[in-house]
Amino acid sequence: MRLFKIAAAVAALFTAGANAQIKELPLPQSCSGVSNFRYQYKLASGWSAMKIAGGLKQVRTIVWDTEGNMLVAESSRGISVHTFGDNGCISSSSMLISGAQLNHGLALSPDGTTLYASGETAVYSWTYNPVARTISNQKTLIRGMSTGIHFTRTIAAVPNSDLILVQVGSNSNLDMASEQPSTGRAIIKIFDTTKAPANGFNYNTDGEVFGYGLRNTIGFVPDANGVFWGVENSGDDFRRTENGQQRDIHADNPAEELNNLGNPLDTARRNIWYGYPRCFAVWDTSSFSGLKTGDNFVLSPNANFNDASCNENAVRPRLSFQAHSAPIWNAFSDDMSAMYVSFHGSWNRPQPTGFKVVKIPFQQLEDGSYDPVAPADSRTGYEDIFSATNPSSCTANGLTMSNCFRLTAAAWDPAGRGLFVGSDNSAEGEIYILTPPELLAKKK
Repeated sequence: MRLFKIAAAVAALFTAGANAQIKELPLPQSCSGVSNFRYQYKLASGWSAMKIAGGLKQVRTIVWDTEGNMLVAESSRGISVHTFGDNGCISSSSMLISGAQLNHGLALSPDGTTLYASGETAVYSWTYNPVARTISNQKTLIRGMSTGIHFTRTIAAVPNSDLILVQVGSNSNLDMASEQPSTGRAIIKIFDTTKAPANGFNYNTDGEVFGYGLRNTIGFVPDANGVFWGVENSGDDFRRTENGQQRDIHADNPAEELNNLGNPLDTARRNIWYGYPRCFAVWDTSSFSGLKTGDNFVLSPNANFNDASCNENAVRPRLSFQAHSAPIWNAFSDDMSAMYVSFHGSWNRPQPTGFKVVKIPFQQLEDGSYDPVAPADSRTGYEDIFSATNPSSCTANGLTMSNCFRLTAAAWDPAGRGLFVGSDNSAEGEIYILTPPELLAKKK
């Protein structure tokens, strides 16, 4: 029995090459049939924002095929595909795959001819034709992923290889069993797609561990050297117990994290522990003695395992974000001078935060590697680019309900219009184009 209804026809007899030239498109002022922004916003100086698409369902991930078509993962609806006209606006939209099981993960192989998408318990693959915008040869690539409070499964194709990375979050706020990688939770694993069994990999027992102790690393992307950087959603509602005294620290701790995950092609970067469920990153230092922002701490230090144990054994974040910002996706600029991160927005904080896109300045070091400009203990290592007008007044009733946008996807447009950002607010799925000053100057 087929798992999904395929709205598009089976693949045509020809397939586009991976190096097809994508035509540069103008940045439109507005597009016919697209409603105004559903929610008010503010922008950093010099930037512009426009709504390129609306009326979608819970936009989670955006990827571009080799022809410049935009593929969108719409949670519980499926995968839609959108083409663009010479005016820069969407000229056609259709459902490539209809499937209520699909809820977040979406990726294309490096050559653009294999499409991957995920539900909570499985990853599927199809042969994809970007010229005809059709699919065929559906397979279950990975099965047996755990269920729990974190039900999205991010997929990333590893450049210059047949490998994919697949992430599974914890199944509860404090999932103690996930300290063991064999649970297949709070983890990112590597799979060689050329070696998939006929019935698919078993997520828990197959593949290799890339990193674990990652509570919910929803977004992770490679830099120009193939090193992946992940944004981590940390814990909620935490209290710390010291010397028999319990203190509520949840408003400003733990920090959300930016982690250097390494290059999956480097076999030495395997099986790395990032601390969860024992170790968490400090944001507000006033709750701790002798620790800086970005240092690791434990909830209940004791003689056998304490803050020092965490800082000796678990990888600390390269940069930290305000607690409960909920980073969802990240994307590098073409010149690697910055990373942009979309924050979904918080529910577990007296004054909500997030509901914005931030810019993290990056630099290239003498050894050729890329790294944030700010030191690891910085609380000012990123700046707001696009945000709700007053994030502290934004509601978060459930995962997607709010009186503000809930920002998700982040992907740079290969046709040169800017950063495409999605919102999965249940009232309306939207996609915006955020254009930086230097790009706006070229468009004039």
